[in-house]
Amino acid sequence: MKGGCPDEKENWICQHGPLLGKVACRPHENDAAFGLVGFRLLDALCSLLTKENTSLMIELSESPQETYPAEDIIHCGELEIDPRARRVVRGKEEIFLTPKEFDILLFLARNRGEVFTKEQIYQAVWAGDYLLDDSNIMAFIRKLRKKIEPNPDAPIYILTIWGIGYKMNDQLS
Repeated sequence: MKGGCPDEKENWICQHGPLLGKVACRPHENDAAFGLVGFRLLDALCSLLTKENTSLMIELSESPQETYPAEDIIHCGELEIDPRARRVVRGKEEIFLTPKEFDILLFLARNRGEVFTKEQIYQAVWAGDYLLDDSNIMAFIRKLRKKIEPNPDAPIYILTIWGIGYKMNDQLS
């Protein structure tokens, strides 16, 4: 077991040595969900720290997506947000959102009343470095308001906190 890599499969690739020879790794089948990624990742990181390997590339394509604990439908005024079904209903009408619109709405709804900057929303939804273009988030919020707000020019769900960012109205039951 060189560099924490048990045998050849396609899940993980460890690159090591001056010629960047490749050794492929796979998790043990009997590991729990965390073990599938966690224990092998620790082995691979240890091999970097002990200088058995000089670089590491990890592909997690077969690992489950980020999941949240099962939760009930989130209610905010007439809005019903079902995180598991990724479905939004206002009154009795289903509202069809793009995946990013839904992610933004869900993020704000899970954190009702908390004010977020455009950068914080971007980092929470895109999970990457913030691009210095505020218009990206503003455009998504504008499109989202057109779909969920009874009157997008006088929003009651997604509120603008001038000079700071946005929040989901926590005054609606």
